[in-house]
Amino acid sequence: MTSAATRAATLVRALQAGLESERDVIEELFTDDVRAWTPAIAAASRQELLHQLDAYDDAFSELELEVAPLDVGGEYACVEWRVMMTHSGTLELAEAMKIEPTGLRITLHGVTVAEFRGDQICSLRQYWDEFSVLEQLGVLSSGSGAAAPS
Repeated sequence: MTSAATRAATLVRALQAGLESERDVIEELFTDDVRAWTPAIAAASRQELLHQLDAYDDAFSELELEVAPLDVGGEYACVEWRVMMTHSGTLELAEAMKIEPTGLRITLHGVTVAEFRGDQICSLRQYWDEFSVLEQLGVLSSGSGAAAPS
């Protein structure tokens, strides 16, 4: 079993690789049969995960990741994170709904939980509020409940 610090470092490296589409790092860090779920994607293998990451559009640039590893035990790692990004390309929400670039710098807060098998991630779950992105882009009013984090 790897140490909690090693698992946390691996998870942080995996998150950065996902943001930067580093396929070789993803192939190294994830098992062939990894299960992944986020509000935006679901995958039942490393190949599916790579395919999903390839399908990401270029709506955001200048991505910056900040993480705070959380202490967990067993074969798990968990990090709370924040991604700052610039809306620099067209964001396609649906076939008929597109948001043209605004140039706005937005922040997304979330948590990722990973389960390990040996040194590799075999399960990944991410949680974030997709509506906060739309609120920050001015598409939704922020009066719909909870305040957007700053």
